[in-house]
Amino acid sequence: MITLALAGKPNCGKSTFFKAATLADAEIANYPFTTIDANHGVAYVRTSCPCTALALPGGAASCGHCTDGVRFIPINLIDVAGLVPEAHTGRGLGNQFLDHLRQADAIIHVVDGSGATDAEGNPVGVGEHDPESDIAFLPQEMTMWVHGILAKHWARLLRQAQAKSFVLHAAVAEVLAGLAITNEDVAAAVRETGVDLLHADEAGVIEFCGALLRRSKPMIAVANKADQTPDALLERLREHGVPPATAAGELALRNAAKAGLVTYLPGDPSFTVTDRGGLSKAQAAGLDALATVMARLGGTGVQPALNRAVFDLLGMIVVYPVEDETHFADGRGRILPDAFLLREGSTPRELAFAVHTEIGEGFLYAIDARTHMRIKDTQQLRDGDIIRIVSAAK
Repeated sequence: MITLALAGKPNCGKSTFFKAATLADAEIANYPFTTIDANHGVAYVRTSCPCTALALPGGAASCGHCTDGVRFIPINLIDVAGLVPEAHTGRGLGNQFLDHLRQADAIIHVVDGSGATDAEGNPVGVGEHDPESDIAFLPQEMTMWVHGILAKHWARLLRQAQAKSFVLHAAVAEVLAGLAITNEDVAAAVRETGVDLLHADEAGVIEFCGALLRRSKPMIAVANKADQTPDALLERLREHGVPPATAAGELALRNAAKAGLVTYLPGDPSFTVTDRGGLSKAQAAGLDALATVMARLGGTGVQPALNRAVFDLLGMIVVYPVEDETHFADGRGRILPDAFLLREGSTPRELAFAVHTEIGEGFLYAIDARTHMRIKDTQQLRDGDIIRIVSAAK
C-alpha cells in the first residue's frame, strides 16, 4: 500500500491534517513537538468509480463500494515529529524525524500559511512570519540529511570505486538502500545535475543529493491554516505552487458528517446541512463560517493534497481486478470489490503480482472486462481498467 508522510516544522497543523484525513486519535496542541512518536493511520485517495458507466448485473445502480460514483482507496499516512532548522545536525528531534521518512513513498510538506508560527514552530501573531521562507526549508534539511549519510562513507566509497563511475553509483545506492534508492535513481540524479561524483566537491555532492531526493522522495507543499491567511499572501503562495488548505475545517466537516449534521464527501468543494433546524446556534454559526471559508478556498484542500501526492507525484492509476468479466465481479459475486493503485505503465502481469505473488507467478493471460478481449501481458494498463487475470495458481 502507498505510504505518504506529513512533514513540516512544529505547530504547522500536521497532526490536525493527519486526524482530519484519517479520523484517528492524534494529540493536537498549540506548542512545538506535540508529536514525538510518529502517528500512523489510513487515509484515502478519491477517484471516480467505473461502475456508473457499466451495465451492472441485475440492473444494480452501483457496485456497492462507492458513494454516488465516488470511490475511496486506502493509503498509509504517517504524521512525523516537527522539523526545526538544522535538524540534520541533531537540533530539535533531529534525525528521529528524518528516519521516519524512510517509509514514505512521497511527502506532503505542511506549511503554516497563516504566518502565525516562527521558523521553529513557536506561536507568533498572524502574518508575523513569512511562510514563503518555509517552502524551501524541508527539502534543504532532507538534502543535508542524505548528504550527512553519504559523507560518513564517502572516503571509503571513493576508494572502492577505483575511478569507475558505475561502481561508485552502485555503492551510493547500496549505502542509501534504506531510503529505497536504486541504481537507476542514482544514475538519473547524475544525469539531471551533470555532477561527476568521482571528482565532485562538497557543493556538487549536495546538489546531487537534492536531485536524488526529488526523485526518490517526491514532495508537495500545502499552505495549511489558509482560513486565517490574507488573500494577498494566499495568492503569493499559489504562485509558488502551494495551494491552500484548512485541516481544522476538514476535521470539523468530517466530524459533522459523522454526526449526521451535514452531507459531505472528502474532496467536495462544499457541503449541505442535513437539518438546519436541528442545529444549535453555535453549530449553525460555525458551519456558516466554514461554508464561507470553503467558498473562498474552493474546498478544504486536504483531499486534493492526498490525491495530488498519489496521482501526480507518484503517477499512480487505479485498476480493478475481477474474476468474472461478464458481471464485473469476484468469485462471490461482489461487483468491483477491489481497487489497486499501480504505477503508470504497469502491465497485466504486474497487476497479477499486486493481487498475489502466486497469481503473478502462475499468470497466463488477461482479459479486458469491458471488451471481453484478451490483452497482451505487456500492454500498459489505463486508469479505470477492469481486468480479469487468468492464472495457473489455484
